[in-house]
Amino acid sequence: MQNVYTVGQINSYIKNMFAQDFLLQELSIKGEVSNCKYHSSGHIYFTLKDEKGTISCVMFAGNRSGLRFRMAEGMQVVVKGTIDVYERDGKYQMYTRSITRDGAGALYERFERLKQELLERGMFAPEYKKPIPEYVRTLGVVTAPTGAAVRDIINIASRRNPYVQIILYPAIVQGEAAAASIVEGIHALEAKQVDVMIVGRGGGSIEDLWAFNEEVVAQAVFDCSIPIISAVGHETDTTIIDYVADLRAPTPSAAAELAVFDVSLLQSQLDGMRLTLNRQIQGRLRLERTRLKAVEARLKMNSPVGKIREKKTYAMNLEERMTSAMRNQITGKRHRLAIYIEKLKGLSPLDKLNQGYSYISDKEGRTLTDINKVKIGDKLQIYVKNGRMEAEVTGKYPKMQ
Repeated sequence: MQNVYTVGQINSYIKNMFAQDFLLQELSIKGEVSNCKYHSSGHIYFTLKDEKGTISCVMFAGNRSGLRFRMAEGMQVVVKGTIDVYERDGKYQMYTRSITRDGAGALYERFERLKQELLERGMFAPEYKKPIPEYVRTLGVVTAPTGAAVRDIINIASRRNPYVQIILYPAIVQGEAAAASIVEGIHALEAKQVDVMIVGRGGGSIEDLWAFNEEVVAQAVFDCSIPIISAVGHETDTTIIDYVADLRAPTPSAAAELAVFDVSLLQSQLDGMRLTLNRQIQGRLRLERTRLKAVEARLKMNSPVGKIREKKTYAMNLEERMTSAMRNQITGKRHRLAIYIEKLKGLSPLDKLNQGYSYISDKEGRTLTDINKVKIGDKLQIYVKNGRMEAEVTGKYPKMQ
């Protein structure tokens, strides 16, 4: 009896056949893009066709990092990947790992060769990168004089800093004459001594951007003494000068933001610094005033003037005490003197004389108080209240016992 298989078994068998075919595991197919859909999940679904047939293709989101352009209807591409069977639907399709535009494969090979060569020569080394000035006054731009790139650079630079001077070198950025024109622009702006330079253009295919992959342009960027910001194409576009330049910007607009400082932000920073500085100055002034008052207080305590005033006050008080003490002493002495005077008055011979008494002395002036000390005939001096008299002893009459 003939064997009967399920649909799933047949699809699995066919899938296994595809898996065992070495050719189908790694191949490249050239064709025209049709029915291209970018899914919200990040996957890309499209059909590749030519005049004799079509094949379904899918590129999963994890493989899109190498896709440098957005696919569109009718675009000629070369797709590299694996042919396999989707068992559920019983259909085979191309599981794509990379996509390049038809005719661009040779350019990518040239790109990689030059990139590797310049890398080995050290032209990508970080130690050769010049820092971008933080505050620029003159911005040089090497790009086409028309188009979105130059408009974006001028608009954004002027908005961020209306005082910045922009010098544009109108270069040819596409075609056979582009590389020489770009090199000439770099040399011209270097001679002008601009502060920083933007070299770039808007987006395009690898063929459109190829002038920025030329070795002469890379060498001019490397040799330039002015810091250069590369701004070629869109964020996903990468050229040789992106590696050589001092800074790579994803777009021309981003290059203007990186090159030109924001005046309003700077003004805000300056206002903040001014406020902080004023607070610090006021705080320092308060601190120094407090210290000054403390020093003044110490000076007043130790001031010679204060010391002199203190000593002078002390001397005045001492003088007053001495004067008072002297007055008290004089008063006491006067009182005692008065007492002595009164006592002396009581003992004074003159006072006795005034009272009717007399005072007798011999001729030598010795006071006579004893009758036995005179003889009859001695001359005597008699003192009375108002004068002196002389007398002679004519008789002696002792006191009766």
